[in-house]
Amino acid sequence: MLQSYLQKEFLTESVARRQTPGASAVICRSVTKVFGEGETQVQALRGVDLEAPYGEMSLLVGPSGCGKTTLLSVMAGILEPTSGSVTVLGQALDQLRGQALVRFRGQNIGFIFQQYNLLPALTAAENAAIPLLIQGWSRRKAVAKAKELLDAVGVGARAHALPSQLSGGQQQRVAIARALVHEPRLLICDEPTSALDGDTGHVIMDIIRRVGVGPDRAVIVVTHDSRVFEFGDRIIHMNDGRVVKTESNGSAGPRVSVNPSPAQEILTEQARQTRGRSQ
Repeated sequence: MLQSYLQKEFLTESVARRQTPGASAVICRSVTKVFGEGETQVQALRGVDLEAPYGEMSLLVGPSGCGKTTLLSVMAGILEPTSGSVTVLGQALDQLRGQALVRFRGQNIGFIFQQYNLLPALTAAENAAIPLLIQGWSRRKAVAKAKELLDAVGVGARAHALPSQLSGGQQQRVAIARALVHEPRLLICDEPTSALDGDTGHVIMDIIRRVGVGPDRAVIVVTHDSRVFEFGDRIIHMNDGRVVKTESNGSAGPRVSVNPSPAQEILTEQARQTRGRSQ
């Protein structure tokens, strides 16, 4: 069942949406963001220019208060910039309003939050299925697909557990499954390792990289955690509301291969392990 899912949902879809090499999933041009008015006015972003290519994990780093999370929210369409332009997956966000913007985010963007934000009364599988339920999937089909993603990130055995019954690392894996279940082309992560120990943080970043990055997909991570810099293809440095430096990271993991995709590889391996345990 899982193998047929892999072929249908990842390989076929990846080939259909494959991008031109060098294309960018996110393009920001002269982006500013001002909060408040008069003496209380705060300029959080001061003319940001940024590109995040397909097939890469981009790390957004810098001191606290420099505008990283604000920029992340602007790129996700949660905040509207005061000026400048933001293009995400070829779509100019200023051309979308109301429900059109909500639908675009729901169909194309996945979010991994610092605090997990799991609903305490729902099981792990139900939490992971939320994006599909919002899109109108039946509960049975949504939970079934969510269980496959939980299996892929290593917590399939805990699918029926409540968040209070899970460790922090397990909750983060459920949050990753929730972010990926609707197959977003852009995955946005806000400090995904801040509450985790070093070893668990490395495992989580490895999962995010291998599952979230693909020929037609990109990942953007805000982080203060220098221990995970090795996972980024490029590191974008911010200070005082500006991008001050962008550098390629030669120590990042292997670049994305078109066939098979990283998502297919990790899910195929997980399926192989699951079959082995069941025999």
